[in-house]
Amino acid sequence: MLILLLAASATALATGLGAIPVFFLGRRASAWEPALWGGAAGVMTVASVVGLLKPALDEGSTVAVASGLSTGIAFLVAVRLLLSKSDVHVGKLSGADVRTAVLVFSVLFVHSLPEGFAIGTAYASDVSGLSLFVILAIGLQNIPEGTSVAIPMSESGFSRSQQFWAAVLTSAPQPIGAAIAYLLVEAVGALLPASFGFAAGAMLALVASDLLPRTLADRSWRGLLGAAIGAAVMLALSAGLGV
Repeated sequence: MLILLLAASATALATGLGAIPVFFLGRRASAWEPALWGGAAGVMTVASVVGLLKPALDEGSTVAVASGLSTGIAFLVAVRLLLSKSDVHVGKLSGADVRTAVLVFSVLFVHSLPEGFAIGTAYASDVSGLSLFVILAIGLQNIPEGTSVAIPMSESGFSRSQQFWAAVLTSAPQPIGAAIAYLLVEAVGALLPASFGFAAGAMLALVASDLLPRTLADRSWRGLLGAAIGAAVMLALSAGLGV
């Protein structure tokens, strides 16, 4: 459990790395945001299909996996509907940029919970190399999430330290979700296929609802290139780990 919590905490800290380019590039960092989101979309898609759905179908019935998958999708859709009605202020800062920053933070904060489920479920599995594969996938896709948090915060007047720790905090639920999933799967082994399906459903819904639209927002080659590179990296990693 200690190793799992440390690994999940490391993926959370990786989100803070995404804020660092914003410190130096400022508004220019937004030009590369589609490529970063594309990379995250490629990483998460491959991780969901190869790292979660494939072993889920190997270990459980199609009905169990489909049930988990649909529940994960419904979970993320419900979260998005709740957050779309949010209207918050941060201290003396207000305005459209602040609302955007807080909304992005809120969405990513809640989205990180199913990512934690994916980490904990993979860690509980006996599939060789799967836990490392999923942990690296989540860590890599957390980096552009940190960038997406830092850009509107920078434009709203938040300090660099606030940008960095806000980015890290968006992934704070990951160790919690990882621990919950690990304990549940360890307690009831039959939950493993459904848990894989749930995590995959939530992650694929995140790709479809958030990552792909941001990747294709400026209709340039950067987003597609980022997606191709992200997918290629994860496929190579999968082959290397034998997942």
